[in-house]
Amino acid sequence: MSTDRIEKQVVLRASLDRVWRAITEAEEFGRWFGVRFDGPFVAGRPVTATITPTTVDDDVAKRQEPHAGVTSTWQIVAIEPRRRFAYRWHPCAGEPDVDQEPTTLVEFVLAETPDGVLLTITESGFDAIPAARRSSAFESNSEGWAMQTDLVRRYLEGTRV
Repeated sequence: MSTDRIEKQVVLRASLDRVWRAITEAEEFGRWFGVRFDGPFVAGRPVTATITPTTVDDDVAKRQEPHAGVTSTWQIVAIEPRRRFAYRWHPCAGEPDVDQEPTTLVEFVLAETPDGVLLTITESGFDAIPAARRSSAFESNSEGWAMQTDLVRRYLEGTRV
């Protein structure tokens, strides 16, 4: 098993255009993910993300509450229409000295299938994170991406718990 990259997949029963908006329009992304951005996603530009509870799941929102208000900077790397959205971030945002550490690369890749849209989320670059924090960052984000694939699916289906 690789400790440098996390990969999660989910088939979303929505049109490609609808899924694309959910992952690349900052306001929509924030609703399901649980963040508020200070501007739109623009390739080559940073955006500040502030943790806010997701609108999709009350239990997840309660787990996010202790982190509400924590900010981090995301560097938007690529916006390839209806195919790929990518950014860099610090996977342990909110912890001391994290902003001085290497970032990881998060990629959302879309592919149409007969059943909907296959969304593959990959986060890579954990091997560059200092050893003292690497394992906890990897485990936390692996769990987080599993949760986020469920949140985006439920967001697009209009399902709220």
